[in-house]
Amino acid sequence: MADDTTDTKSSNQMWGGRFASGPDAIMEEINASIGFDKKLFAQDIRGSIAHATMLAHQGIISAEDKDKIVHGLNTILSEIESGNFEFSRQLEDIHMNVEARLATLIGPAAGRLHTARSRNDQVALDFRLWVKEELQKTEQMLTGLIAAFLDRAEEHAESVMPGFTHLQTAQPVTFGHHCMAYVEMFGRDRARVRHAIEHLDESPIGAAALAGTGYPIDRHMTAKALGFREPTRNSIDTVSDRDFAIEFLSIAAIAGMHLSRLAEEIVIWSTSQFGFVRLSDAFSTGSSIMPQKKNPDAAELVRAKTGRINGSLVALLTIMKGLPLAYSKDMQEDKEQVFDAAESLELAIAAMTGMVRDMTVNTARMKAAAGSGYSTATDLADWLVREAGLPFRDAHHVTGRAVALAESKGCDLSELPLSELQAIHSDITDKVYDVLTVEASVASRKSFGGTAPSEVRRQIAFWRARN
Repeated sequence: MADDTTDTKSSNQMWGGRFASGPDAIMEEINASIGFDKKLFAQDIRGSIAHATMLAHQGIISAEDKDKIVHGLNTILSEIESGNFEFSRQLEDIHMNVEARLATLIGPAAGRLHTARSRNDQVALDFRLWVKEELQKTEQMLTGLIAAFLDRAEEHAESVMPGFTHLQTAQPVTFGHHCMAYVEMFGRDRARVRHAIEHLDESPIGAAALAGTGYPIDRHMTAKALGFREPTRNSIDTVSDRDFAIEFLSIAAIAGMHLSRLAEEIVIWSTSQFGFVRLSDAFSTGSSIMPQKKNPDAAELVRAKTGRINGSLVALLTIMKGLPLAYSKDMQEDKEQVFDAAESLELAIAAMTGMVRDMTVNTARMKAAAGSGYSTATDLADWLVREAGLPFRDAHHVTGRAVALAESKGCDLSELPLSELQAIHSDITDKVYDVLTVEASVASRKSFGGTAPSEVRRQIAFWRARN
């Protein structure tokens, strides 16, 4: 940029001498991004300070100009943070808004800041810094959610509940074991977050428009100053890459899906038909017409947020799918999707963490339900294999006959008389009743990762050590 800075109010400034007049109202409307990319102000200023410092260190600009630039940028940062900065749509984006204000504050020295860089690598830097910080925030929030589940799992390591497949009662489990399933799910989400941070931990600044620069810049210096592991290694890919944003949205979509599954269970569990949990008024609302209603609105809204996040992922994939190398203006449409998904994900994790800690668990209701639906049938089949020596397929058949008998009598398996069980298979003894209670069933599932309370506590200890 030349030292003789033009009038900062003119829309011609950003277009240069090629255009005799500024864009008309339609072009201004479609071209301007300041309405949303002003969210990147802190990253933009941080990147500019690092760039100016490097330029001075390399002798490309004077130390005096660098000091003016840094002081001016810090002044702008304070103005924006205090709400005293006026953003202009005519100046198109956050970069030009900051640079125009800098020219007003320090004069011609401001024009030297854009030496050896382009808005292409500048926006790639700003956006990458923002996504990295958002991923770090997501990692912390997921850690908090995992901690909430660990506390509930420890509290309910022995609380029996029905385990479901196809939403049908399958086998007894413990509520602690069920909670630990979500620890595993959100643990994978956190691992994906950490991998994404590692993938994007490269600095784009210095790639310039797409071909690098002829100035003797030090990209390793700016990378280190900005907290990146190293600079990117191909200037064309650098300015055209939005994988880091797509990966963030992919992670958000998977985490959102996990949150939605949990929300669905809370919605089901809080119905009067289930009555497994109760949410306080902090996470519920009433009905405008039915005074008895207590609706799990927070869980339902978490479930709904997943749709927004999924839409953002599909939108950005669609934006990027047909773009040739290197930068295209289409990529301006990347940020709103990520900003919206990040806001939705943050709110959903915070709400779910609150609900997990808030909900009251009705252990008596869970235990009663755990024994319904002949949930200990598999235990009977396993007993026949261990004690009577039957092949499992034969034991399965015998157990099916026992279940049919119990259904016809309207009783539980444990309530069938021994004589009637022996009529089905003569090798059944009264010891079979030791495995037909839900407590005995869960206690027997001691395989690694099983639902036995001892195993649940082992997995809690493992996760506490790594959380």
